[in-house]
Amino acid sequence: MRVRKFAFAALAVAAACSLAACQDDGTGSAQGAPTAAPTAAASVAPAASGGASPGGAGKGGTGKAGAPPTAAPAGSTGAGKGAKCRTADLTVTAADRTITGDAENTVVVELKNHSGKDCTLSGYAGVDLKTSAGTVSAKRSGEPVVAGVVAAGKSTYFGISYPANTSGGSGVRITGLVVTPPDETQSVTLAWPGAGSLPVTDAGGTPVKIGPMGSAGQGGQ
Repeated sequence: MRVRKFAFAALAVAAACSLAACQDDGTGSAQGAPTAAPTAAASVAPAASGGASPGGAGKGGTGKAGAPPTAAPAGSTGAGKGAKCRTADLTVTAADRTITGDAENTVVVELKNHSGKDCTLSGYAGVDLKTSAGTVSAKRSGEPVVAGVVAAGKSTYFGISYPANTSGGSGVRITGLVVTPPDETQSVTLAWPGAGSLPVTDAGGTPVKIGPMGSAGQGGQ
C-alpha cells in the first residue's frame, strides 16, 4: 500500500514537470513570468566646461553651452553732439559794429539758442540785403568752417562786411536784411542796422561778404 502511494506521488511530480516543459516558449522563462523593462539611456548629457553648445556656436557666439547672447551696445549720435539748430530754435538779431578807421563797415549777426537744449550750428548762413536796386546776396569770405555746439541760452555770431559809400552820391539804399541759418530754408527778416547805402559800382559781383558761424566775437568782430 505504501509502495502504491509513493509511485502515485512520483507520477504526479513527473506529470507536473512535463506540463511545465510544454509551456516553455523557448526563452528559458516560463509563461506568465514578469519581463524586466529595458534600461533607458541618459537623455541629458552633463554640461561641458567651455565646450561648444549643441549644434555648434552661432556666428558671433561665445562657444559656451547655455551661455546667453550678449546684447550689442546702444548706439549714439556722437559725444557732445546734439540736433541741428533750426530757425525756430534761434533768436536772430543784428547790430552795427563798425570800427572807426576800418576799410570796410561791419554788421554782426547774433543767433541765440532759445530752444532749451543744446544744438549744433556750423557753416555759412544765407544773407541777402534788400536794396532800392533789388536783392544783393552776400558772398562767403572763404574762412574755414568749424563745427560748434550752441548751448541752451547761448549765442554764436558772424560778421557781414561791406564797403562804405564814400562816392558822395546817394548810392544804393539798403532797406532790410534777410538771414537764413545754415542748412535751413526758413528765413528771418530784420531791419538793417548799418550804413544806409552801398556805393554804386560797375564792377561785377557783390561787395557784401559774410564769415562762417563763430567768425565774429560777442558784440564785435
